[in-house]
Amino acid sequence: MRELVDSGRRVFLDLKYHDIPNTVAAAVREAAGLGVSMLTIHAAGGGKMIHAAVEAARSVNPALMVLGVTVLTSMDEQDLEKVGVRGHVSDQVLRLAGLALTSGCQGVVASALEASELREELGKHFLIVTPGVRPAGKDRGDQSRVVTPTQAIAAGATYIVVGRPITDAANPGAEARAILEQMSLAVSA
Repeated sequence: MRELVDSGRRVFLDLKYHDIPNTVAAAVREAAGLGVSMLTIHAAGGGKMIHAAVEAARSVNPALMVLGVTVLTSMDEQDLEKVGVRGHVSDQVLRLAGLALTSGCQGVVASALEASELREELGKHFLIVTPGVRPAGKDRGDQSRVVTPTQAIAAGATYIVVGRPITDAANPGAEARAILEQMSLAVSA
């Protein structure tokens, strides 16, 4: 981590912290000391936990962006119901995003399927990082709610997360460049 940060790269630490406020605050302080640019916490940890994480981040690095994870893109409505959450995925995403933002997060992690609704309901003043992004024709893997990179940008994503389609590719650099090319064509169209 330190080598990446020292080389000038911005690091997104996606560990999705979720524990009691004191434990999460201690973990966030350690991560902030590494110089990461963004990190994630589970918004389902509640307002006290979120607030403790944000305050811990600010105490070490005021520029560190703390993002509240809403609903994992591997989960659908049936998965949510099994853990006691009833209703539509989008309702839970909006509820947790609102909590994250009012508790001090600078943004949220949510599927691009909910990004435009998040912008409509909560405004444009926060980051939306969208995982579950797959180029057209690529394997969904364990993801339930996926979109293409261009769909994610069109929906209002600030940043997209494309993991396994790049890391599992025979030539990860070429795959990343192909995705960037698709995105630039969509933006210029």
